[in-house]
Amino acid sequence: MHIGVCKIKLYLPESQSLKEKRRVLKSLIARLKNRFNIAVAEIEALDMHQSAVIGAVSIANEVKFVNQVLSQSIKFIEGNSSVVLVDYETEFFF
Repeated sequence: MHIGVCKIKLYLPESQSLKEKRRVLKSLIARLKNRFNIAVAEIEALDMHQSAVIGAVSIANEVKFVNQVLSQSIKFIEGNSSVVLVDYETEFFF
């Protein structure tokens, strides 16, 4: 069993309120879950309206597959026009 955990820091330039931030994040998280079959949640910066930190987790029997899924998720986020990817870090557990 191989587990990949990715901590993703985002900037939401057009968000002017927490309500608007949550709307954008809810949509992004739903698309990530549906497209890549990963677990995703907002984990930090909950009260900041232009910053967000989300965590994404994938589990599989091969580390190559886990790495591929998380890499594709990051590319998907980079292509999203409503958020800016600031930084991310990935850890693997075997």
